[in-house]
Amino acid sequence: MKFDSIIIGGGIAGYTAGLRSLEAGLKTAIISNGQSALHFSSGSIDLLSHTPTGKAIRNPAAIFNKFTNEFPAHPYSQVGKKTVFESVQWYKKLLTNAGIPLIQQDNGDNHLRITPLGTLKSTWLSQPYVQQLPMRLSEHAIKRIIVVQIDDFRDFNAKMVTDNLVQIPEFEGVEIAHANVAIAGFSGLKRNACELRSIDIARILTNDSEIKALADKLLTIATVNDVVILPAITGNGLGLETLNKLHELTNLTFHEVPTMPPSMLGIRLEETMIDLFIKGGGMLLKGDQVTRGDITKDSNNNDELCLKRIYTRNLESMPLSADNFIFASGSFFSKGLIGHHDKLQEPVFDLDMNSLEQRNTWYNPQFFAPNSQPFLSLGIKTNQTFNPMLKGKVINNLFCAGSNLGGYDPVAEGSGSGVAISTAYHAVNLLLQHNKNSHSQNITSDSLA
Repeated sequence: MKFDSIIIGGGIAGYTAGLRSLEAGLKTAIISNGQSALHFSSGSIDLLSHTPTGKAIRNPAAIFNKFTNEFPAHPYSQVGKKTVFESVQWYKKLLTNAGIPLIQQDNGDNHLRITPLGTLKSTWLSQPYVQQLPMRLSEHAIKRIIVVQIDDFRDFNAKMVTDNLVQIPEFEGVEIAHANVAIAGFSGLKRNACELRSIDIARILTNDSEIKALADKLLTIATVNDVVILPAITGNGLGLETLNKLHELTNLTFHEVPTMPPSMLGIRLEETMIDLFIKGGGMLLKGDQVTRGDITKDSNNNDELCLKRIYTRNLESMPLSADNFIFASGSFFSKGLIGHHDKLQEPVFDLDMNSLEQRNTWYNPQFFAPNSQPFLSLGIKTNQTFNPMLKGKVINNLFCAGSNLGGYDPVAEGSGSGVAISTAYHAVNLLLQHNKNSHSQNITSDSLA
């Protein structure tokens, strides 16, 4: 089978690249190994919360030029400010038009969100029922916080959240308490205590009578002047509709927090992107995995290489070919990178890596040290246009995107989803430049959403 572009990887970078390719009119396929890291994510879009040296960032746009001058090897420095912010605004518009509004501060600042541990984390875009606290936390207007514990739900601990929130100095004087709520529909499902997951509750809450019953119980423990912290239990595709109904019935101010996996907020993003990709005419090979590829000398430049075709686990005898490929295979979590006892490896094409140093330099022995773990900044070695290399030679029709890139730490910097979106978006732009026969004119995000 022949495509204009093939995306290897089904995380946020892979689907972003796939959707952007479809917009460009390219015949596109995505090969996804299965569930992505989005099932473990907050569902917010982190752009840039800290510098690699640990300095907190309030407004990413305001410091971007200084940042790229100071950290030239960072993916953002290679993508450039214009494309980074163009890409995240494109993503915001695409998801919002598809029914998952992503909201940011009017002045472009990061905001703080309350995490499932009762701590605060800086991020840039959040879904509607995530309360956006100001970066200057002392300016918050919260009077009382009620943390809701759903009986028999094992993946959220309201007491722990409460205990951590009361230790935040800026919340001194704020009344913070937790309260238990039972959902009647549980009784017909559970066999053992605490066996139910968020997806089980989400199914129960597709019933309007259960939503009404939950709303009535919430009104007995909270008032309209409170912030009500609710674990994300209201489903994936229809989750926001359920929250809208709860809000209409109670007029309460909810703050939705992701729970232990599966995270409904992350799944909402993934399922929305999948739906857009399929409706846009893309081919999704889900549950499949690229095993190898045929890489040869480029006929126009013998100093460079070209990826001709790839083979997958399910289509071993039927190779897939394309003019260009985007490699968004993920990092260690998705097995896009593998750490052996003596080396770091990219397992599909055995591409060159950005570090050949000894393993004892990959990690900080203090797990909770203020500085990040060095292995998180390791990745595939690329040139300025994100083409990877094989034994020192550039593969000119393969473009890397997302967390398999080196040169940044998504956890310590709070930049994971921003780098994924912007590098994937940028990779498609580069792909279009590389492909002389592509349909690169008149790209608009409205055409898809």
